[in-house]
Amino acid sequence: MRPQQWVKNLFVLAPVVFAHRLDDSLALSRALLALAAFCAASSAVYLLNDVRDREADRHHPLKRQRPIASGQVSATLAIGTAAVLVVLALAAGAALGRLPLALVFGFLLLNTLYTAYLKHLVILDVMVLAVGYLVRVEAGAATVGVAVSSWLLLCTLFVALFLGFSKRRHELLLLAERAPDQRRVLSQYSPAFLDQMINVVTASTVICYALYAMAEESVAKHGRGLVYTVPFVLFGVFRYLYLVYQRPGHSNPTEDVLTDPPFLVNFALWSAVVLAVLYAG
Repeated sequence: MRPQQWVKNLFVLAPVVFAHRLDDSLALSRALLALAAFCAASSAVYLLNDVRDREADRHHPLKRQRPIASGQVSATLAIGTAAVLVVLALAAGAALGRLPLALVFGFLLLNTLYTAYLKHLVILDVMVLAVGYLVRVEAGAATVGVAVSSWLLLCTLFVALFLGFSKRRHELLLLAERAPDQRRVLSQYSPAFLDQMINVVTASTVICYALYAMAEESVAKHGRGLVYTVPFVLFGVFRYLYLVYQRPGHSNPTEDVLTDPPFLVNFALWSAVVLAVLYAG
């Protein structure tokens, strides 16, 4: 079920935070239910993906240790668990309203298509994953009844693409000549091409966030304090790039940052400053 990946679902909470609704107990409880729905939905997708790819995963240096590929968990149990999680995710979405339900269902459908086919299409494979992040943000906004900011959507898109292309680069270098056997789409990537993509989305992420912090709309809603959070975003991006390029290893860079003290301290400071600007300013 990969609970370490549930951190991605925190994007569901972004609208309630930036809409100044974090101190609204009803809005917060609904947002947390949406978070739980997406944790269940993403875990169901991970289980189905691992069942489908279990034979290939057994030849992967890291994925062969996954419970299904290693034989610790049977395919039948995994499919049954996935079915239960899908029901729970849809039930939570239904409890939140029609639009949140539609977005949870759309997330499940999109990721099922990704597992079956879309992950084999170069560039589109990463863009589909990025759309999944946008769906999370839209669901969070629909859950608490706020209009999602265009700036928030753009920042989410660029961050998701940044993470996606960095992950592809890690997979390509880790597997080397075996890469196409493990993931067909990797045969259509090269380190140089992925470096170019990472450069584009890195610059786009930083510029988009800086413009958001200084935009008239943001200043009118939050004051000028968000500009002081830009250095933390810069450090976070630079630290992630440092882990990708200077400390490449067997583990996924997205998982590395969850145990990297400088990154975690920086994220905590960014969060503290954002909350202070939004709620104490």
